[in-house]
Amino acid sequence: MKSEQVIQRLSTTPEASIENLQEHRYWLQCERAYTYQPIYRTDGRLMAIEILTVVTHPSNPTQRIPPDRYFAEVSVRQRIDVLEEQLKMLSTKHEFFTQHNILASVNVDGPTLIALRQNAKLQELIATLPWMRFELVEHVSLPQDSSFATMCEFGPLWLDDFGTGMANFSALSEVRYDYIKVARDLFIMLRQTPEGRNLFTLLLQLMNRYCQGVIVEGVETLEEWRDVQNSPAAAAQGYFLSRPVPMDTLSNVVITL
Repeated sequence: MKSEQVIQRLSTTPEASIENLQEHRYWLQCERAYTYQPIYRTDGRLMAIEILTVVTHPSNPTQRIPPDRYFAEVSVRQRIDVLEEQLKMLSTKHEFFTQHNILASVNVDGPTLIALRQNAKLQELIATLPWMRFELVEHVSLPQDSSFATMCEFGPLWLDDFGTGMANFSALSEVRYDYIKVARDLFIMLRQTPEGRNLFTLLLQLMNRYCQGVIVEGVETLEEWRDVQNSPAAAAQGYFLSRPVPMDTLSNVVITL
């Protein structure tokens, strides 16, 4: 019986290896482009832009691959390469950010941010971008010997998607974030009832104790934008304010709504 199991494993392993190799090659062949989405303060002034990654594959260039799926499949080393691409691209816009006093947020996961500590060249580049902020994705598993606090050396951090997954008040106790972004799902759920609206106000008031301000994500209608403006939130982003647009249009971004 044991010999039959060994033979079965030997016969299936090569096929599995080939499939893994093909899948690995697929992700390596993916192509990236970058867009940005503006973030506006509740008074209508542009606060920041968030850099977004558009991922496609040459076999089907018109179909976009979800960025979170792409980054989950590639190694930390490859994620570092993507981060370097983004930072070098942003560095060419340095004059724009300083002239208008605007921030730029770049999404990053915990293991990648920790790996940056071993990359002196990239740290030197980051030091030249004082208006850049790392936006930490909430669904992240850090190495056992690391903590969120160890990442503060890269400057003020933002927390993404509060209200989903692991981004809750336990996360806020580990580090004081510069800005916290509230997920659209939480925003929409709470605004359905008068009680929920009151809770939303109280929630933001409490969150403001842990950070410089709260950014509400996914604002898609005028009514939602008015709700954010009348709340303790500092800013918002979403399709009502602007859809993601190509980076080469940055000089044309609306500074004040």
